[in-house]
Amino acid sequence: MFGKIAADALGLSDIGVIVPPADYNKVDADDYLFHEDGEKIFFLIKSKKDEYCFTNLGVIHVDGDSAVSSKRSIKRYDFSRVAVHGVSIETAGTVDRDVELKFVLGDVPFSIDVKKSFIEPLKDIYKALIAIGRQQHKDEVARENALRCLGAAASAFKISQPAGDDALPRQFNGLLSALNEAMLVTHTTRDYSAVFDRYIHG
Repeated sequence: MFGKIAADALGLSDIGVIVPPADYNKVDADDYLFHEDGEKIFFLIKSKKDEYCFTNLGVIHVDGDSAVSSKRSIKRYDFSRVAVHGVSIETAGTVDRDVELKFVLGDVPFSIDVKKSFIEPLKDIYKALIAIGRQQHKDEVARENALRCLGAAASAFKISQPAGDDALPRQFNGLLSALNEAMLVTHTTRDYSAVFDRYIHG
């Protein structure tokens, strides 16, 4: 027991390892995937008290209180709702046992210590997170442009003689439908399988 407490105090018990795909079905995070919607794990870091599960739809954090507690809280961050930014890797020195992956999801910062022997696969998730952030920025610009176009169209649009009492509602519903399609479907990427397939080589 003293060894575990000492390890906790020194921070040594929370150095993560990268779980191979063959063991994804053995981790806690697998129970919280939306399998019904085609969600699957592409990368997973596990320490004694935490799991960081990267799926095509987002990140699932199985957050443990400590290495000697069984209590867990499950936190989910969908890529369609939170921006990925501030991605970095701090490499280990000659006497260090770990490297550090850092990123921010929305306004929640993450700093994950990983055994330095996993530096090569860690570079893969670094690239994938950078690519996701770039696509999210591209989507955001496209959504802003869609709103500008709607404003320009509204300014230029004039209703002459309505063809019938339902002309205005039909025109309004048509514009609203087109805007929702642009904002929520065309320019909001929800599934990042292609990004993970491109950069994850495990």
